[in-house]
Amino acid sequence: MIWRDFEAAAPELARLGRERFERTGVVLVATVRKDGSPRISPVEPYLVLGHLLLGMMWRSRKALDLLREPRCAVHSAVCDPNGSDGEFKLYGRALAVEDRRILEGNYQAWWKSQPPGTYHVFTVEIDSAAFISWDTEKDKMTVKRWSATLGLTEATRHYP
Repeated sequence: MIWRDFEAAAPELARLGRERFERTGVVLVATVRKDGSPRISPVEPYLVLGHLLLGMMWRSRKALDLLREPRCAVHSAVCDPNGSDGEFKLYGRALAVEDRRILEGNYQAWWKSQPPGTYHVFTVEIDSAAFISWDTEKDKMTVKRWSATLGLTEATRHYP
């Protein structure tokens, strides 16, 4: 499902993700390399027109990974060792956007000033999501998870 549908299915989780994406303006995207090993790359996320869009330089390694194998993970930026802002994660597939209405929609993104054919834009089809928050004073971790099959669940556990 696209971001709009995810927001409708899990509004609190989507709000937590949106806040982190907009606060930092960068996410980490995990892709699968040709040899099967993982690749982690920073990307600017755009939540527009009901989609989570990821723009990438033309023929960049991460874009080629996604064109070959669309499975990916999207992770919010973590800005301190305690993870005090929490961690938002999405799992799904990144699909190349070909719809001109989406590519040329009324929003700001770096690729809109570039000639067509000099960038890749992907929309993320979301299968599942999670938000992890940490209470370091109580050594407690809370995980909120959502999937289309299981819905929203929450679990708290102590660590270490």
